Amino acid sequence: MSLAWVDFFTYVLFGLKLLAIVLASLMFLLGLDDLFIDIVYWGRKLIRRFRIYDKYEKADEKRLFEVPEKPLAIMVPAWNEVGVVGEMARLAASTIDYENYQIFVGTYPNDPQTQADVDAVCLHYPNVHKVVCARPGPTSKADCLNNIIDAILRFEQDARIEFAGFILHDAEDVISPMELRLYNYLLPNKDMIQIPVYPFAPEWRGFTAGHYVDEFAENHGKDVIVREALTGQVPSAGVGTCFSRKAISALLEDGDGIAFDVQSLTEDYDIGFRLKQKGMKCIFARYSMSDPQLALKRDWRWGMSREFAQVICVREHFPRDWQHAIRQKSRWIVGIVFQGTSNLGWSRTGALNYFLWRDRRGLFAYLLSFLVNLLFLVLIAMWLVTMLAPDAWRFQSILSDSPLLMTLLWLNGLLLINRLFQRGFFVTRYYGIFEGLLSAPRMMWSNFVNFFANLRALRQVMEMGDSRRVAWDKTTHEFPALGAPARTPLGQRLVAKGLISEAQVQALITSPVRRRLGRELLLRGLLTSEQLVQTLAEQLDLPWAPLNPFKLERKLITLLPRRLAVHYGVLPVAQDGDTLILASEGPVSQVSLGVISRQLKRPVQYRLAPQGRVTLGLRYHYPSPWQKEETRHMLAVLEKHQDDAALLERVSHHQIMLGTLLQVRGMVPPTLFNQALIDFNPEHMSLGEHLIARGIISEAVLQDALAEQLEEQQAAYDLTREVA
Repeated sequence: MSLAWVDFFTYVLFGLKLLAIVLASLMFLLGLDDLFIDIVYWGRKLIRRFRIYDKYEKADEKRLFEVPEKPLAIMVPAWNEVGVVGEMARLAASTIDYENYQIFVGTYPNDPQTQADVDAVCLHYPNVHKVVCARPGPTSKADCLNNIIDAILRFEQDARIEFAGFILHDAEDVISPMELRLYNYLLPNKDMIQIPVYPFAPEWRGFTAGHYVDEFAENHGKDVIVREALTGQVPSAGVGTCFSRKAISALLEDGDGIAFDVQSLTEDYDIGFRLKQKGMKCIFARYSMSDPQLALKRDWRWGMSREFAQVICVREHFPRDWQHAIRQKSRWIVGIVFQGTSNLGWSRTGALNYFLWRDRRGLFAYLLSFLVNLLFLVLIAMWLVTMLAPDAWRFQSILSDSPLLMTLLWLNGLLLINRLFQRGFFVTRYYGIFEGLLSAPRMMWSNFVNFFANLRALRQVMEMGDSRRVAWDKTTHEFPALGAPARTPLGQRLVAKGLISEAQVQALITSPVRRRLGRELLLRGLLTSEQLVQTLAEQLDLPWAPLNPFKLERKLITLLPRRLAVHYGVLPVAQDGDTLILASEGPVSQVSLGVISRQLKRPVQYRLAPQGRVTLGLRYHYPSPWQKEETRHMLAVLEKHQDDAALLERVSHHQIMLGTLLQVRGMVPPTLFNQALIDFNPEHMSLGEHLIARGIISEAVLQDALAEQLEEQQAAYDLTREVA
């Protein structure tokens, strides 16, 4: 090697030494920043251990059950989410220990696949509503949420209710069974409630998805707790966030009817600050379940803590490949660092400014970490050259002869060990020791991902010239459409099966007498009740079975309390192992089945029954205090002649529940009826009185419906009198 090259490498190494001193100094300052959060967290935990936890009983799920259910609305933006919404609704209905909620899914007019998927979900889940946004997609998440809020407010007007909470979720979220009860418990005293988010852990080699595990475990296990304690401000994670009605009203007032800023890429992050500025109460709620049955199902791993692992939280998958992770994180960086600085600026509170700095330091910190990693690789390369080539030139180490640098390196080494311990601890407490150990090598990988995400975000802002232009253009405020699901009409199915003709269908649907097509066919003798229920079962993709309610065993009836039977219009008809089989004359929502199952503490299934059988069974096995003498006489005759199938068939044709009659007549839309039914208690008042009290119908409407129901019943009375 020539002396010129020797001089060149000497200057390079001297420059690297100066760079190492600068980087080590800056890393030390950032390390102190993180160490401060650690000290506050553990110091606060120690103080609370002696001042609070030893003096007061720890809150558990019992408190959550003590508060009556308030109406809650879940908002789900959906663009190209085929096959995802249905699974979310199914999991929610079967696992969430709550009934008084509605899910509003925002779709786009140019996304027919997702619309069709949501339509199919709405057929099986009456508490799921499709919202079609005013503009073609994809717009921004904020724009979709604004459309959803418009639809929710119109639903409130129709249903005569006011939602107490508005909850943000993505279609792929897995919701904790007690999440809604926690919101219900904290509302309306808290205006924004954020629960922890824990990503699903990938296989061990999936470092890209795995680094989300590490970041969220530490951030939602420690950092946000400290932030809330010092500032009272909590940033929304975009999922698992509940806004009070007061908060949504304030946002709508600020935006002149538009709650979310459509130009912001992280509208949920901004809202936390907007609500804090208004003096509203924001909380980060870590609430653990003592009963593992009420927590999300987990495979237990060594090192996990029940306090962490059984916390009410949101689980979801994050990007597994490099490019998707960079795109997602660059969007967060543009929204938080660039748009956040532009829109929010700085506050007048020193503590809040400190956390704003922590939010925005990533642009600098990840560049610094990347340079440190590169310098580390250079040092490794130089060491390898020295080891593999003994005759190579020996240059003085850039780490020697500098007490300042050596001191900084030792201090940074200690801070790094602490950093690895802190992250590993919080990952281990939720995911187990294996994931905790993996968090160490994944920390370097996360530095690379975040560095390139920062580069992409910086490039986007520089190309646009304004960070707000990176977001979608602001839309005008237009009202969305609340879509209705579509299924193959019953008449078409009956014609296809050859049971009736097309001419008969047209004659019946144009008849001035407004009855459901199936009942009209029964009353005219064109169809039997079993033919009808078989076709309905095919239409709804449900099982069915014949039913004689007068031959049910008494011990079956005792398995279902009257309150549940009358409330949901179901009759216990069989047992299959530990599963109770119910019968219904119409579809029962999975949400209702979930409520019945949880209250009975056993699994339940249901099947359709022929027209009138369940109605007769409810009147016979669960008589109301105000049941008429004529009804009791009719039931006694049917019991005496329980083997007379023809009599049972004819009488059943005239049995119709009040709720069904109101919906058939168009007096109450099905979605509103289901909402009104949630807080109905048949032990306290009749259904008609309840609907009047809720403002769903008037006294005149009720009397008209009761008169028609009585007319049908009178026909049934006449049939049984002839037999008697």
